[in-house]
Amino acid sequence: MEACHFSELIPGFPDELSLECLSRLPHTSQRGASAVCRRWRHLLRSRDFYHLRRKLGHTRKLACLVQALPSQLPPGGRKPVGPPAYAITVFDPEAGTWDLLDPVPDYPDGLPLFCRLASCDGELVALGGWHPARYEPVADVFVYDFAARRWRRGASMPRTTSFFAVGAHGGRVYVAGGHDEGKNALRSAWAYDVGRDEWAELAPMSRGRDECEGMVAAGGRCFWVVSGYGTEDQGGFDGSAEVYEFGTGEWRRAEGVWEPGRCPSSCAAVGGDGRAFNWADSDAAVRAGTCRVDLGGGGGRTLVVGSEYEGAPQGFYVAQGQNGKLEKIDVPEKFSGFARTGCCVEV
Repeated sequence: MEACHFSELIPGFPDELSLECLSRLPHTSQRGASAVCRRWRHLLRSRDFYHLRRKLGHTRKLACLVQALPSQLPPGGRKPVGPPAYAITVFDPEAGTWDLLDPVPDYPDGLPLFCRLASCDGELVALGGWHPARYEPVADVFVYDFAARRWRRGASMPRTTSFFAVGAHGGRVYVAGGHDEGKNALRSAWAYDVGRDEWAELAPMSRGRDECEGMVAAGGRCFWVVSGYGTEDQGGFDGSAEVYEFGTGEWRRAEGVWEPGRCPSSCAAVGGDGRAFNWADSDAAVRAGTCRVDLGGGGGRTLVVGSEYEGAPQGFYVAQGQNGKLEKIDVPEKFSGFARTGCCVEV
């Protein structure tokens, strides 16, 4: 980025020094700083400024979770009826703080159930899910700008798909598999360009994969779609994976990388040996309802959420590396609800 694009940011300061100072502002202060003047607002909300902060090492990695909100008792104190409402919570592992994002447009009372999250260039993308009242699949896409602290609606998914795999790389969100409204497992794959707000169809996978798990691995060279099952094999999770190579735009199949019969949702990851592993097996404390968010950093930090058995309270832990010990972290009661899925956002 050329400093001359944003001259006289701070009167009496050279442009380079002004940019160095402003790039150190934490993301939580950028909304207030944007109100100082038009030049600051234009700078702080620009993609160039984000990439400058990232280059200078002033960004911070946050964990965003799709998390159940505390139940509100209806009038008369009766037990709540129906599934809990979900929202997006944000954990800052450096500061140890938690925050709650504003609701996405059109869903003031809770996120679409089973929606998925991904991140691109400091923005959070929420995709798909089921309408929280009608239980019908939706194709909605919403993008959260952390600098402006607000949501915008993105181009809808090309088709309504449930329980698909998702990953992000190079300004695009990759979606593959899942099932259609007729419960048919899908081979299809798409890429969403967040900046252009456009979808593009990719080559299909070798087979349909319902309830598969996605992640970008191998140093950002490929998109993995782990396990899943076919239309006629409901619940028969496969031991293979499909790997999309960004360099060639082609899929390859990887056999024997996952334990057959195990659901990979939110708990699968890919290690340096090119095999998928299950965070539910890392410790008895997180073997049920496991959710992991890769935080990166030295040694590869991971936020792991889970419980000892179904229905038990969830614990929150940070692990350093695939074989690192789980270190429990304290979480405010407001943010202790069930975590369904999540992703890391660098802001």
